[in-house]
Amino acid sequence: MINVAVFASGEGTNAENLFKYFANDPRVRIKLVITNREDAGVVAKAHQYKKTVQIVSREALEKYSNQLVEFLQVEKIDLIVLAGFLLKIPVEFIRAFPNRIINLHPSLLPKYGGKGMYGKHVHEAVLANKEKTSGVTVHYVNEVYDQGEIILQASCNLNENETIESLSAKIRQLEFECLPRAIEKFL
Repeated sequence: MINVAVFASGEGTNAENLFKYFANDPRVRIKLVITNREDAGVVAKAHQYKKTVQIVSREALEKYSNQLVEFLQVEKIDLIVLAGFLLKIPVEFIRAFPNRIINLHPSLLPKYGGKGMYGKHVHEAVLANKEKTSGVTVHYVNEVYDQGEIILQASCNLNENETIESLSAKIRQLEFECLPRAIEKFL
């Protein structure tokens, strides 16, 4: 069995999807949720599924990286899953968990990646550039935003009158399918 820590900053829909997907899977245990926002929706979702929640501010993440790494090691975390976590992962984490931190990104990397490219910002850029396809990428985290080795990608076609809302719904569905598959590949 692997122990997973899910890092999330927002509503927690992908985290909730993982809670449900792996609820009865003896190979995967979602052990804890780490968020940088105490008002994030993921907090309520984690409590609903009886997951331990740790709130870690940007300052704590930056100043106390080594202590946080030690905490994750004491908790026997095998895999860190970034599911809408909007802070840059410190290098200490990357060194302590090489090829054991994965990120879900709402575009077909290398397109529309990098600092500031998340959520609707990605969808706005995709639509502004009149792309014919978009999708999601799950990749390993390295020291550069969205440039780690790609684990898997999935795409969807865009129609002529695509909106941010309709594209977001398509991407969300792909995220729900791909993130659990990436974790299964990790196994």
